[in-house]
Amino acid sequence: MCVAAVSNVMEAHDDARFMQVMNQADLVTPDGMPLVWGLRWLGVEGATRVYGPDLTPSILEAAEREGVAVGFYGGAPDVLDALVAEVGRRFTGLQIAYAYSPPYRELTSQEDGQIVEAIDASGAKVLFVGLGCPSQERWMASHRLRVPAVMVGVGAAFDFLAGAKRQAPRPMQTVGLEWLFRLATEPKRLSKRYLRQNPRFAVLFVTQFVRTVTNRSISGRKERK
Repeated sequence: MCVAAVSNVMEAHDDARFMQVMNQADLVTPDGMPLVWGLRWLGVEGATRVYGPDLTPSILEAAEREGVAVGFYGGAPDVLDALVAEVGRRFTGLQIAYAYSPPYRELTSQEDGQIVEAIDASGAKVLFVGLGCPSQERWMASHRLRVPAVMVGVGAAFDFLAGAKRQAPRPMQTVGLEWLFRLATEPKRLSKRYLRQNPRFAVLFVTQFVRTVTNRSISGRKERK
């Protein structure tokens, strides 16, 4: 399951292989209000936001209620420790079967195999993946037939739920300005992503929207004839 933001869309636009990763996911949901608005303008009237930091607790609550073991893959070691502690505090009956913070480098085939074996042995049936876009989506795609669990890519949710980073105020999220808050708090890391991708997304979406409206108008005229 991919929780997609503008960064996912633009990465897919620029990289055909990543587009294939996204298109082959079992479920892709719109994170970020720009995608929600875009879907609505294109005719998907019921489109709503699926926000990773809200989705994760919802799934955890359901897993606790149903007795489903969960796991976490990603995040810095201190963030992952804080996340597991916070989740354990909030969901006292939840079985956290697996938690691992991978190194910030490409894993060897042996290391990767050991991780897959550990996830399998843990019994985790839902695995939250917090590697950030596009790494988490690529990792889930490459492990789809190897990891015996539902994989959910939740991006920065690990950092937010662990208290390692601040979330944008709800009003800023509602009006689609969460990116501005995150840019202000992490300018060095996020400036390239937001300042390069957001304007391009806006131009490309307007182009798609105009094309869609034009095609609908032409189809309508043909039907009336």
